[in-house]
Amino acid sequence: MESGLYIVATPIGNLGDISSRAIEVLRGVDLIAAEDTRHSQRLLQHYAIDNRLIPYHDHSDGRSQDRICELLAAGGSVALISDAGTPLISDPGYRLVRDMQARGYMVRPVPGPSAVIAALSVCGLPTDSFRFEGFLPAKPGTRENSLRALADEAATLVFYEAPHRIADTLQAMLRVFGGEREAVLAREITKTFETVRRASLAGLVDFVSSDANQQKGEIVLIVAGQVASDTTLDAATARLLRALARELPAKKAAALVAEHSGLRKKDLYNYLLSVKEH
Repeated sequence: MESGLYIVATPIGNLGDISSRAIEVLRGVDLIAAEDTRHSQRLLQHYAIDNRLIPYHDHSDGRSQDRICELLAAGGSVALISDAGTPLISDPGYRLVRDMQARGYMVRPVPGPSAVIAALSVCGLPTDSFRFEGFLPAKPGTRENSLRALADEAATLVFYEAPHRIADTLQAMLRVFGGEREAVLAREITKTFETVRRASLAGLVDFVSSDANQQKGEIVLIVAGQVASDTTLDAATARLLRALARELPAKKAAALVAEHSGLRKKDLYNYLLSVKEH
C-alpha cells in the first residue's frame, strides 16, 4: 500500500454494496481507524479482514490521531471508516484530514455508498441543485428557526433525522413550509425494511404518525425547494418579509417592506399568501 490516509466508504445497510477496491484497501493498510470499532468489526469479520482497529471520533482524546500521525510519518498507511457510508458526511474526521494534509501526507478517497446520494437518486424530486443540511437542531425552537431560514431556498433540501425526532420534525416542516410542499421519506435504505415515500408534507405527517415502524431506523428527509411565485423577491427581502409577517398582520408587513424596497405592496402581500404563511 502506498503510504497515506485512505477515506473509505462502507455499506449503509446491504453488505454487498462495498467495492472490491474498498476491501483491498482495508486488507492492505497497516491500521483502520473506525468511528465505532464494535460496529465496524462486524463488517470486517464478514469479509475476513483481520487488521488492527482503533477508535477515531469527535470525542477521541488525541492519542488516536497521534498514533495515525506516527504511522504515516514512518511510511505506513491508515484507512478511516465511519459506521456506515462515506466518512465525513455528517461524521467525524475533517480535523484529521486537515491535519494530515497540513503535514504533507497523502489523503485519498475510496468512494462508495452515501445515504444522501442514494436517497436523492430515488426521491423523484429535482436533483440538479440540492442543499444538504445534515441533522437539524434537536431543540424545537432552534429547529424551526433553521427551517425558516431555508423556507425560500429554491434548491431541493436534504436532511438526516433521528428516528425519535422524525414525527416532530415533520410537524415543524409542515408549519414552516406548508402542508402542500412535496417531500420524501427515505428510511432504512438498502436494508430489509427500506421505505421510500413521496407525498405532501401533510401526507407524510399522517403516514409517519399512523405507523410506528416509520419512526425507526436510519432516515433521510428530502424536501422540494420553494417554487417561485409571480412576485420575484431576492432572498434577503423574502426573509425580511416573512419575519415581519410572523409578528404583524400580512398587510402591515407588506406595507412596511414596500415602503423601503420600492416593490408594490399588493405583490408583497400576494407573495405572503402564496407561501401560505398566513
